[in-house]
Amino acid sequence: MDIQRMTDSANASSADPRALMEIEDDGHESFVIAARASLQEIRPLVLKHGDAFGVFDFNGDAIAAPESAEGVYYRDTRHLSHFAVMINGARPMLLSSTMRDDNATLTCDLTNPDLTDAKGQPTFEHDLVHVRRTRFLWNAACFERLSIRNFDEKPRRIRVGIVFASDFADLFEVRGSKRERRGSLHPPEVRPAETVLSYTGLDKIRRSTAVRFDPAPDKLTGGQAVFNVQLEPRESRSIFLEICFQQEEAKVQPVRAFFVALRDARRELRAKSSRAAAVETSNQIFNEAVRRSVADLYMLMTDLPEGLYPYAGIPWFSAVFGRDAIITALEMLWLDPTVARGVLRHLADTQATAVDPQSDAQPGKILHESRHGEMANLGEVPFGRYYGSVDATPLFVMLAGAYLERTDDLETVRALWPHVEAALQWIERYGDRDGDGFVEYERLGSQGLANQGWKDSQDAIFHADGGLAAAPIALAEVQAYVYAAWRAAQRMARRLGRSERAAEFDKRAEALRREFDRRFFDEALGTYVLALDGEKKPCRVRASNAGHALFAGVAYPERAEAVVRTLMASASFCGWGVRTVAASEARYNPMSYHNGSVWPHDNALIAAGFVNYGFQSEAAHLFESLFSASTYIDLRRLPELFCGFPRQRTRGPTFYPVACIPQAWAAAAPLYLLQSCMGLTLDAEMMRVSFREPVLPQFLDEIVVRNLALGDAEIDVALRRSNSHVMVDMLDRRGRVSVVTIN
Repeated sequence: MDIQRMTDSANASSADPRALMEIEDDGHESFVIAARASLQEIRPLVLKHGDAFGVFDFNGDAIAAPESAEGVYYRDTRHLSHFAVMINGARPMLLSSTMRDDNATLTCDLTNPDLTDAKGQPTFEHDLVHVRRTRFLWNAACFERLSIRNFDEKPRRIRVGIVFASDFADLFEVRGSKRERRGSLHPPEVRPAETVLSYTGLDKIRRSTAVRFDPAPDKLTGGQAVFNVQLEPRESRSIFLEICFQQEEAKVQPVRAFFVALRDARRELRAKSSRAAAVETSNQIFNEAVRRSVADLYMLMTDLPEGLYPYAGIPWFSAVFGRDAIITALEMLWLDPTVARGVLRHLADTQATAVDPQSDAQPGKILHESRHGEMANLGEVPFGRYYGSVDATPLFVMLAGAYLERTDDLETVRALWPHVEAALQWIERYGDRDGDGFVEYERLGSQGLANQGWKDSQDAIFHADGGLAAAPIALAEVQAYVYAAWRAAQRMARRLGRSERAAEFDKRAEALRREFDRRFFDEALGTYVLALDGEKKPCRVRASNAGHALFAGVAYPERAEAVVRTLMASASFCGWGVRTVAASEARYNPMSYHNGSVWPHDNALIAAGFVNYGFQSEAAHLFESLFSASTYIDLRRLPELFCGFPRQRTRGPTFYPVACIPQAWAAAAPLYLLQSCMGLTLDAEMMRVSFREPVLPQFLDEIVVRNLALGDAEIDVALRRSNSHVMVDMLDRRGRVSVVTIN
């Protein structure tokens, strides 16, 4: 395809409707992700820094097309919808593309194809010109170095074309929402070495994309740049691009900006990840998976005023999400507690203070999602600052309690305490709307999410006959989180000298535990029911939610064996993990989002619950299953979810078409599984590290953890298999800390 045709295609595609938004039976819009094009078809390569992220194909291009997620986004707007490189009018052939181990840069190696003249006669044999694209994101800009080298025996004149376009589509448009009206695209501003594309939205905000080149192109228009490069044999030349998404004057030339930004980007990633403990094991493939998990997590971190905050996932959820960030922080709390502090402080700062039905806000409620795009600003979607999750509030209290135990940071917890109290008041006043002791949800406004637990698909909560549950709905796992929140509040109150409040919280926890067991445990099912509907009728469905009762500790010990047995039965456990819904249930569909799929974070929480009740071998089995799945996936990355088809020998898992990858709580899942199998707990008040009945999954014979910090102390420790036991060996101790092994 020549440059002009690619530019025309890019411009035309920006006007194409992407997909229809799903409409629920009651006529309300459901903000689902249209699944008309599978991300698995292109296996996109992604970059992220701050509020910007990019989605590219293996050539490093972003090809504009209907339903395509490719491009570079900033604050929920696609600022670069088309971006491609051409060699003498043809698209280069892919040699390879790789991400740096720390996710700092994307490198794509390309070469020229066979080229012919207008009569079809060969003019340029393939594999004579090498093109290397090195790209990264930094501070609301995309930087690229395009290196061209001639490996021919004679001089070559090479025409390098770079085509670009910006549709300034809102992320929700890209996801599938239709808009009746859009703002205005402005004519391109073309200068000798820069083109500025801009758009003024209906929210009156002018958004711009400045594409800068160094050296200046031989020809530059509003959608393409052409360089005529003369290369002697073995000679190389570089072209530098700086693509900025904020309106500001260029301070330095793109070539200098590239190297300064690359240095700063690498330094920042090193500084972030250096706070985490280091893990090395006897399995080199798992070591790769752990390194990628840690790299993905710190790539997804965004520096907010309150501290580090993990954005949920790329491409659809690169934003602040309350539930996702809390669970991610819990999963990696043992590794790096500073993430939990940033999450807690930001969610405290954005905690609701008033009732607003359209955003599902109520005093004390914790944020579900925050967006900055045009549609959110205009209220076309309710997610500017949206509170429609029923579980984020008790999870917030749980995380605060876990953070205190991990760090003994009384100063931070004391500052958070008014927000903890507000969250607990929300649980009592607004969460428990009918006074039965259970927290229920029901959408308040005309927009927003119908289901407000982590399984928020419109058909995720149902009865045994497949009929959808009517609101208000009390989810099993939410009651478990509320129980754990009361327990966490009791511990925090005790440490803060509020003994009367601590005793009150303890009573509330015990009362909820008794009532939860009475109303939710179903002897015939052998597990907890999925939920109670608006008429308090149980949704008698075997689902993974029951495992969260073990994770949060609300289950009585005598219930644990039945729950574990049900979750590990073949109807629920598919070989890659526990399905969200058992295969025996009416709405089971292994290709669905929440009704039969396998979610890594869900399984990590379930495994932690297994360990809480002494089922270490079952937890290790879940660990092995998810690790095996990761070996079939590019870069050893666990996706947001995959399909729940039964595991078969010599075949990997079946991918879900629009799963985010990387996804924060999925990236953190192997780390949490590792902690669970090690039986690791850290008590900063007592300065004690404990390993309770550690177990190693079959694929590991040794785990070495270095720089595991507790207060001002650090330890290096090794866990090694010895016949049927696991031995804990202290390698080094720096500071005053005790290490205890409990078998």
